Amino acid sequence: MDIELLSKMVGDLIVRHDQVGLPGVGTFVAEMVPASFSDKGYTINPPYRRLTFCTDNREETLLIDFYASANHLSRETAGLYITQYLAELRSVLEQRKSITLPGLGRLRATRENHLFFVADEALDIFPGGIGLRPVSLKSHLLEDDPVVIRVQLPVRPEVPDQVRNDGERVRNDGQVASEVIPAEEPESAAAEPEAPAAEPESAAAATETVPPAGKARREMPSWLLLLLVIVILAALFLGGFMLLAYIAPDMVDSILYTPDELRILKY
Repeated sequence: MDIELLSKMVGDLIVRHDQVGLPGVGTFVAEMVPASFSDKGYTINPPYRRLTFCTDNREETLLIDFYASANHLSRETAGLYITQYLAELRSVLEQRKSITLPGLGRLRATRENHLFFVADEALDIFPGGIGLRPVSLKSHLLEDDPVVIRVQLPVRPEVPDQVRNDGERVRNDGQVASEVIPAEEPESAAAEPEAPAAEPESAAAATETVPPAGKARREMPSWLLLLLVIVILAALFLGGFMLLAYIAPDMVDSILYTPDELRILKY
């Protein structure tokens, strides 16, 4: 028998039993660990079975019976073989200080040859916990956070109370107010005469103030002012041209006629 077969037999037995003994070496113990919290209470870890090892011989028959049944041997023969194999295993363990049990973990020994077991991180000996995973409450808190929408209610306009004919005040909510307002009395026929009309103001005061003539004159439109400037410039240009024709007629002729036309005119 090799170490892989021993590990497989122990793994198969520990799934169905809480204790599996290695005669002369110790006992594997599986205990249930309830669900727990971690990450400051924001993560729920599912329950699982934890595998430990103690040097007490609490159980010594399961491994021998399983090996005898699988190999069709008598219990005595299987027990003798298992006991000798485990004795050699312990001797090797005390020398090497560590032996790997595939699929289970590492069986180790201290300097004083005290045996202890380090389980594999991927060890799963709890068939009932298949599919269970840690649950983080952080994501659930974010998803279940209620949505709060704040909308201010419109201000209800105040409606004045109404007064019935019997003098009772009716509030805007339909209730009759406790305060009673006396009904208005009809106007007396002998009402006081109206106050005399105010005397008309004096003629001097009633007369409107006439603005000065300069202020009453309207301003000249811009287009009319432009037209007036053009006319003045044209008159100045025409007068200047006539004055030049009188003073220097030859110069004017040279401007108005070509040299050929001047020769014809002089001829």
